[in-house]
Amino acid sequence: MWGQKGVLRYDIGPLKHTPQLALVANLHNNELNGMFVLSRLAEFLQSIEAGKRRGLRLRERVLIIPTVDVLHAMGRTQCHRSHCRIREAVSEVVMAMTRTAYYRVSICTADSNIEEMPQVLLHMPNDDERASACLFGLPAVVEQSDDSDETSELVRAWRLHGGENFVIHAGQSGSLQPRHCETLFRALVAFLKHTGVIDGLRLADGEEDLHYFDRRQVCNVQAEQSGVFASRLEVGRWIRAGEEVGQIYDGFTGDLRLRVIAPVAGLLAGLRRQPLLCVGDWVARILALDAALWRGAVQQRSQGQHHERQTAG
Repeated sequence: MWGQKGVLRYDIGPLKHTPQLALVANLHNNELNGMFVLSRLAEFLQSIEAGKRRGLRLRERVLIIPTVDVLHAMGRTQCHRSHCRIREAVSEVVMAMTRTAYYRVSICTADSNIEEMPQVLLHMPNDDERASACLFGLPAVVEQSDDSDETSELVRAWRLHGGENFVIHAGQSGSLQPRHCETLFRALVAFLKHTGVIDGLRLADGEEDLHYFDRRQVCNVQAEQSGVFASRLEVGRWIRAGEEVGQIYDGFTGDLRLRVIAPVAGLLAGLRRQPLLCVGDWVARILALDAALWRGAVQQRSQGQHHERQTAG
């Protein structure tokens, strides 16, 4: 159904209850994985509410916003505003529709150049959020600082209204990755079960092993050479320190310029899929199991680069 200012919203479950959960996706109109999954989830919950899923019962109210039509939300005459202002205004509309929910989840991607494994991001979390984040059953929960570039205006606004707030990154914007969508759908259904929104649901065995990472364990591997980046790896796999992440080639001659090596062992949470890059662009994100080892690797690498600069001088 259409909600405030043309925003498509599903309001499912006992209307006399305060919403237990609000789910939002595709705020930027190019995050298709989240839109696809939330549309499927809305259909699933509506079928339970209609009595079409034998043995299942919807106990709590759920709000789902699978996508936002910016032209409707902003008004066609206002869309000449700056991109930042549009994002803020859309967040305000969505905030007004979701602020009463106790659990709030935003599904998005970090960058159109990067493919990410499904993972939960927490921004300056409290202990309740740390515990609840594990209920999704995704392989990684990552804490981030409040000033992180990945903290959206919507999440900052949600935090002012209490409750528990989560961001889930999954896949790459601009395209659909069915493998990530299936993982994300199962994670949201698991969360609905564990938080008591759905009764009678039995989850399949074989859930992912969950690992919790703080912001000190997030290792962004940056390009030390411009060129064309290529990698055969898939996100979500474990990688060893010293293992080859990918290669950077000369775009004109095709010559191999640099082999990108993992500085630390860990979970390959993100990988660059846009091949053209410049020096300083990040090509991979590794969630290191041992933060101390990663800091040591970074320090050793920095010292080596400093020595090279001195020698060159």
